[in-house]
Amino acid sequence: MRVLSLFLLAAFMFVSTSAFAEVVGKDVEYKSNGTTLKGYLAYDNSIEGKRPGILVVHEWWGHNDYARSRADKLAALGYTALAVDMYGDGTKADHPDKAGELATGVLSNLDEAEKRFQAALTLLKEQSSVNPEHVAAIGYCFGGAVVLNMALRGVDLDGVASFHGLLPASGPENTDVKAKVVVFHGGADPFVPDEQLQAFKKAMENANADYDIVIYPEVQHSFTSPGADELGKKFELPLVYNEQADKDSWEKFQAFLKTIFQPENN
Repeated sequence: MRVLSLFLLAAFMFVSTSAFAEVVGKDVEYKSNGTTLKGYLAYDNSIEGKRPGILVVHEWWGHNDYARSRADKLAALGYTALAVDMYGDGTKADHPDKAGELATGVLSNLDEAEKRFQAALTLLKEQSSVNPEHVAAIGYCFGGAVVLNMALRGVDLDGVASFHGLLPASGPENTDVKAKVVVFHGGADPFVPDEQLQAFKKAMENANADYDIVIYPEVQHSFTSPGADELGKKFELPLVYNEQADKDSWEKFQAFLKTIFQPENN
């Protein structure tokens, strides 16, 4: 009986403690140049003290549940994550034509894009759970293009990661990349031809960047998104989820985070 009682007590203590260890997610609003932006903040409320912060930039579909789910995953790993809104007012697209229009509108005006990105970065740094000296950004598809462009523009980040992102071919002259960069790329991604990949490498080298590119042969676009196959069939687009590439890139990304966020500096 005594052993059973001790077991039940231990189990109760475990359940009670776990009840307080949970990812908290909440909607947040912020502004940039008069535009209201609607994001999502996620963190583990059982962790005491400040921790690194990470911005999550959405695909060309806009700030949707997928971007939020990635923020939740980062929060579960012990970071504070902010899924941003690059389109304004939480705008989302339900058709590739609209998505392309929204994405092009942002990427064709990088000065404005940087203002919106910086507004999100400021909000993230202001959170009580964030160490403002340790921040990074990740992006998917359109979001990959955003974070890579921000790196090329010299935004002060510890690291930047792109997953099946569109690759910028150039950046501003005489600007050094401060962030360490990692790119997870599908070798069979038709949206990023080899000449664009080579141009991106040249841009990184010209900007004195510390970067790495992980290529998954025969893997297509949107390989981290479980809903990619359905969207690909619906709109006849080469969007294909790849479980192996998804898991491998996420594991490598976690190792990347440990490299840029040294424990003794947090």
